[in-house]
Amino acid sequence: MPDVLIIQNSRSGGPGRLGDWLAESGLRLDVVPAHEGAALPQRLEHDALIMLGGGYLPGDDHRAPWLADARRLMGQALADEVPLFGICLGGQMLAEVAGGEVTGDTGLPENGSLPVTIRAEAAEDPLFHGLPPVVPAIEHHKDAVTRLPDGAVHLAETERCPYQAFRVGERAWGVQFHPEVLPERVRQWRADGFDPEEVYAQAVADEPVSTPVWRRVAGRFAALTAGAASSPASAGRA
Repeated sequence: MPDVLIIQNSRSGGPGRLGDWLAESGLRLDVVPAHEGAALPQRLEHDALIMLGGGYLPGDDHRAPWLADARRLMGQALADEVPLFGICLGGQMLAEVAGGEVTGDTGLPENGSLPVTIRAEAAEDPLFHGLPPVVPAIEHHKDAVTRLPDGAVHLAETERCPYQAFRVGERAWGVQFHPEVLPERVRQWRADGFDPEEVYAQAVADEPVSTPVWRRVAGRFAALTAGAASSPASAGRA
């Protein structure tokens, strides 16, 4: 059974429904609560890596000392072409590790379920091809990717934050939004300038539209991971 290392960077930021979808697709999940002090592996021996979100910038080692090891593992995944999916902080970390830029407290914050526009470049992408032109996704951030790595493929955008999804190489994706989050989680978030009940109500209204789309993306990532796990390159890495 292919296995995926999931690095959790905050108490409330678990894999959520994304973990359920991956498990249903046949992946074994190894969730490491790095925020609780759990040690990260010295080398990535898993078949895929998922980097979850958290209230940090990718280089906030003084606040979250495990981030240095998380960046190291992400760098190895990129070098070895191990399937990789970064969410929010994880997506920002991918951008930075691959040579892009991330800026704290920049632009306009996003909170709640918002329309994400799928760009034309996504038509040939292994995960994002064939998605509806606009898909709701749950957001919660004030930091953002401000420059993509050279050669990255820009896949999705919003009015407030242009770099919502991108791919580096053939097997690494970063997203600014939270496909793993259900509307109930939105109630735990507070952000200046947003009405919590209004934000929650919009997320509930959007869920029937967004859930099938992000489930499809998760299934495609699981299938890609299973295919990569059975490749000769994966056998050599093990």
